[in-house]
Amino acid sequence: MSGELSFNINIKEPRWDQGTFMGRAKHFFMVTDPRNVLLSSQALEEARVIVENYRAGIVTPGLTEDQLWRAKYVYDSAFHPDTGEKMFVIGRMSAQVPMNMSITGCMLTFYRTTPAVVFWQWVNQSFNAVVNYTNRSGDAPITVNQLGAAYVSATTGAVVTALGLKSLATRLPPIVSRFVPFAAVAAANCINIPFMRQRELKYGIPVTDENGKRLGESVSAAQQAIMQVVVSRIGMAVPAMAIPPVIMNALEKRAFMKVFYRLKEVPPHSNCVVMHLIVVSLQRFPILNAPVQVGLVGLCLVFATPLCCALFPQKSSMSVSGLEAELQERIRQSSPSTSMVYFNKGL
Repeated sequence: MSGELSFNINIKEPRWDQGTFMGRAKHFFMVTDPRNVLLSSQALEEARVIVENYRAGIVTPGLTEDQLWRAKYVYDSAFHPDTGEKMFVIGRMSAQVPMNMSITGCMLTFYRTTPAVVFWQWVNQSFNAVVNYTNRSGDAPITVNQLGAAYVSATTGAVVTALGLKSLATRLPPIVSRFVPFAAVAAANCINIPFMRQRELKYGIPVTDENGKRLGESVSAAQQAIMQVVVSRIGMAVPAMAIPPVIMNALEKRAFMKVFYRLKEVPPHSNCVVMHLIVVSLQRFPILNAPVQVGLVGLCLVFATPLCCALFPQKSSMSVSGLEAELQERIRQSSPSTSMVYFNKGL
């Protein structure tokens, strides 16, 4: 399409029907496209200008409909839907696949020792904390103290869960130990997400009518939003953390996977304790294990991330009767025809 672009294109909503799973899946394949992480600040700014100008009734000369939608998805991948602020790069949904494949691959590889379990669970929950904060629903600020308390609580819970499950797994068949990281991540998501979004559970998130008019803040909506996000995150982890362990368990019996690092000792000039521990661990560690595992996890996440984000509509809804009594009464007075409210569930 060329020439003068129509103003009838509703770029406030996704390009595909969000009432269907397939429409949501197509939407999130665009939003989580890892290539968007590589876009420069200039490219992001250009996309922002195109989108905001179009919303204001200004069309960039020569702009086509496909280019407009591309700009919209670049904009959505980097800017918060409620606040409009540029999101921290590793917290963006487009960074989910490259970040998670690296962290999850290492969690599944280094699961045998307690220090490794603690370290990678800490890294994973630190990353999750950034993602949960970056993609929080609504526009309510969170204080540094609240953020710190949430992070410490969630990370501690995740590490304790992982160590407890690791201890139990020592009495079970070796293959079971490979699934400890998945069980820990699933349990940790149930801790991390509510903790990082505790302000929403206390004060609620913005709810609107079908036209986007803000009607108030609802704790009930926040509870539904957080529950949906927890389910999506756990579902996202299932293929990436359940399939590779089975494949790796079979691959590690192959001769080509049994090539080990040959470092025998710390160089004489080095007295670094950390270096010593790294070398000692590498003496018994297969060279191909981590790269193969990371690759398998990445392959799973490329599909699992958008498909699990699509389990629930981003613009979730609930009946007015499901809201708090006070808010119900306020809506009935200000907008008596409204029977459903809508809210951004977050990611």
